[in-house]
Amino acid sequence: MKLVNFKGEKLFTPGPVELPEPVRLALSRQIIHHRTPEFTQAFLETRELFKRLVDEPTENFVFFASSGTGAMEAAVLNFFNEGDEVVVIEAGKFGQRWTELALRWGLKPKVVRPGWGKALKLEQLERALKETPNARGLLFQISESSTGAFYDPRKFKELLKDREILVVADAITALGVYDLKPSEWGVDVLVGGSQKALMLPPGLSILWFSERARERLTDRAYYFSVKNELPKQTEGQTAFTPAVPLVLALKESLELILAAGRQALERKHLLMAEGTRRAFESLGFRLFPEEPAASLGAFVPPEGLPADAVRKKLLEKGIRVAGGQGELKGKIVRVSYMGVDPLELMQLLGALELTLYELTGRPPTGEPTGHYLSALAS
Repeated sequence: MKLVNFKGEKLFTPGPVELPEPVRLALSRQIIHHRTPEFTQAFLETRELFKRLVDEPTENFVFFASSGTGAMEAAVLNFFNEGDEVVVIEAGKFGQRWTELALRWGLKPKVVRPGWGKALKLEQLERALKETPNARGLLFQISESSTGAFYDPRKFKELLKDREILVVADAITALGVYDLKPSEWGVDVLVGGSQKALMLPPGLSILWFSERARERLTDRAYYFSVKNELPKQTEGQTAFTPAVPLVLALKESLELILAAGRQALERKHLLMAEGTRRAFESLGFRLFPEEPAASLGAFVPPEGLPADAVRKKLLEKGIRVAGGQGELKGKIVRVSYMGVDPLELMQLLGALELTLYELTGRPPTGEPTGHYLSALAS
């Protein structure tokens, strides 16, 4: 059943996400030159807003004109030397990316594989640390968006407190979702990207780091050199041409996020995640990760119902969701809560009921929407 839809696709994908109107308006303005007082002022104001987002007064962060993977690579290059041992938590496609980057730049990764979507057991991490007593870093995802799983660094903060290990967190689908305070969470290096909960187009990445990490800065990078970028960015400029429209749009996005409140946004995402879980489970879907993230949901369809068939039918109704990646390709449906207002998910749930009616004959009842609303009202 193809529905007439004049407004185009509705994105429920874990990046890119739909853009708020103030962000779209900022992007529609005539571009300004980056070597001007006007840009310098806007850049410095954006930096001040970012400090408030992570609740950190330090100037220890830089923006890069790149995807989030660029900032992941920057983390490897700027804080580790060739031959350094690191522990990698590889629990999905993006955990694999940490391993690949470590190997590419001459690090020696000790890989912990809890399994895709599986929770990390502390004894697994403890065993890896004992086997690599000279490890210089721990690399992991807070929100592994390929599986929808959450890996909370606060759970292993105690285990790491007396070790000289830099805790490097890919927070690309956690920044703007959780009330994430790096120092309080035990994180030394934080990686962010623009096209997720920061609600921008792709092309801007962020690298925040602690004072302890700053003391370990290397000279291995060129374009991604923190030593080169940091003194310029704290003065309102950049070493290379910045993504000017994205910097200006980030200012708008951060103002929206901070006006809503970090804790309120975290609660919003948690309620949407819980409501969507209840709704999908009422239709026979199974939540894939053992410990789910609040940024997106990953669901296994009922037996005999292909995930890609569900996605195709939803797209006919103007609803775009994501599929599985890597070993989960064709096996799960991923629904993003980033860049989505709470009541917008009711569109998805209605379309999902129509989809199941077409694919299985199950008549729509509105029951999933009721489950979703009951979570929002809690």
